Amino acid sequence: MAHQIPDDGTLLPLMEEFYTIQGEGYNTGKAAYFIRLGGCDVGCHWCDVKESWDAELHALTSADTIVEHAAQHPAKNVVVTGGEPLIYNLDYLTTQLKVNGIRTFIETSGAYPLSGNWDWICLSPKKFKSPSPDVAVMANELKVIIFNKSDFEFAEQHAKTVSPDCKLFLQPEWSRAKEMTPLIVDYVMNNPQWEISLQTHKFLNIP
Repeated sequence: MAHQIPDDGTLLPLMEEFYTIQGEGYNTGKAAYFIRLGGCDVGCHWCDVKESWDAELHALTSADTIVEHAAQHPAKNVVVTGGEPLIYNLDYLTTQLKVNGIRTFIETSGAYPLSGNWDWICLSPKKFKSPSPDVAVMANELKVIIFNKSDFEFAEQHAKTVSPDCKLFLQPEWSRAKEMTPLIVDYVMNNPQWEISLQTHKFLNIP
């Protein structure tokens, strides 16, 4: 039977939740509670969580329960990711997290309109579905995955859509890191408005 997900965001298809260290981007090194929601139609071929794509595989979970679990941990940082979390209305979830004194971070492709109240928005655009302009202009961080050389041009195109204060990151796709990292190093040295993001959680062997 197909999920009937309420529009008010009180029930969400939860794939997994876990307490760990943020591994990439601007908030690297911070302890955070990760909430991974199921459901994504962006379809990146190099996605390392393809099991998140089908929302039907993941049980609908009360947002109140998710908040209760998050509040049990010492670090008051939550990262909402996916899948593509903005498929869902995240206003209720983020409101309840804020009530509990928890800072809210989101990682999104920006393919859907922005909902939720966020302390940090990481926009990671994908070629298969362009970001919504309202997400791009609100992004605190632009993180572009570099899979091949043409992705540098893609990154520059999206850098034009974000605010002047937005942090700019280039991150090698994990399976192509050996080939792409030297190119990223050279690019950042020549274009220092960009910084390098690495998936440090993979080096540290943590979730």
